[in-house]
Amino acid sequence: MRILISNKFYYNRGGGDIYTLELEKLLRKNGHEVAVFSMQHPLNVPSAYSDYFPSEVDVNRKDFGNLFKFMIRPFGSPEVRKKFTALLKSFKPDIVHLNNIHSQLSPVLAAIAKRHDIPVVWTLHDHKLVCPRYDCIRDHKPCELCFTEKFNVVRYKCMKNSAMASVVAYAEALVWNRKVLSELTDAFVCPSSFLKENMKKGGFPSEKLKVISNFILDEKLEDFNAEKGSHYCYVGRLSAEKGLVTLLEAASALPHYELRIIGTGPLENELKAKYTGSNIKFEGFRKWAELKKILGNSKFMVMPSECYENNPLSVIESLCLGTPVVGSKIGGIPELIDEGINGFGFISGDVEDLKGKISLMFNDTSKFDYAAISGIAREKYNSSRYYREVMKVYEEVKKNQ
Repeated sequence: MRILISNKFYYNRGGGDIYTLELEKLLRKNGHEVAVFSMQHPLNVPSAYSDYFPSEVDVNRKDFGNLFKFMIRPFGSPEVRKKFTALLKSFKPDIVHLNNIHSQLSPVLAAIAKRHDIPVVWTLHDHKLVCPRYDCIRDHKPCELCFTEKFNVVRYKCMKNSAMASVVAYAEALVWNRKVLSELTDAFVCPSSFLKENMKKGGFPSEKLKVISNFILDEKLEDFNAEKGSHYCYVGRLSAEKGLVTLLEAASALPHYELRIIGTGPLENELKAKYTGSNIKFEGFRKWAELKKILGNSKFMVMPSECYENNPLSVIESLCLGTPVVGSKIGGIPELIDEGINGFGFISGDVEDLKGKISLMFNDTSKFDYAAISGIAREKYNSSRYYREVMKVYEEVKKNQ
């Protein structure tokens, strides 16, 4: 089968981007021909298809040319249309598999694919199709108002507290509305049941929503170390919605337990300046070989998110390495945690509850069977299982085309 995968970033930037790169490897490993459509970026992985990639749009650059591209890209710029059409005609895919494409590429890709009679599968890595700002957060609390009325993004200036950015997001939601996207997409892959239910709340047809949890490539998990160290860790982006302040407040109140923070993000410098306790170590970005050692050797990992998480890759990686997880009871995180078996949940944003769970994990770890945690997770989240499930979706949409 010939499969064209699209994602706006083509390097290890976040969970959706890692998924895209690993899906490409998985499909190639199973004998499929795979092309990629992404945006140009200096950190991109080398690709034979990079000549088709449209120019970069950097949200941090303020020059007029970049700002103009940023304003028109969400609606399908001439450059994106031309280059994607050229790639379709050259590669002639059987399936177009979309991922994170909003803003820098846009759902115009689905429209072009359908005009060429090519089935479209779309893996959803966040809530963008029902929430214009992706994360369902307003005033630091979960919000679902836009599930049914998108003008709320303007009313509450949800996009960076900017009226202009919020108007652009609202216009994007009007152009690429539920009816249009449902007609252009043959199947939406939802990595969590939580996301599927919210898509249904937003009016998307249930029969097009397929729940398939994320996966880990088998070669990333060749070995397993049952020995756990004396530290715990966080793995992910250092941004407000991830609940880092809640975690660091709890860690500061528990100075006898070492916390290791792996990742970078917009709050990195601020958090480093504020939380200077000797028990808190900011490790920065780590490639998988280093990350695997730190995560696999941790007593447990904390996922303190305060937004509607979908199916966090870092939680799945932790469990596959036999490391229990303390996760906030929000979004799709509870679907991954079996209370008392592979970790515990805590009330999102509640420092006291998190402190109690951290203390519990250090003082009563005898109940955890690390080998069993790893074995069960690898059975659930291995790439062979994922391949079988995604191929069922491909075959179904081809048959119904």
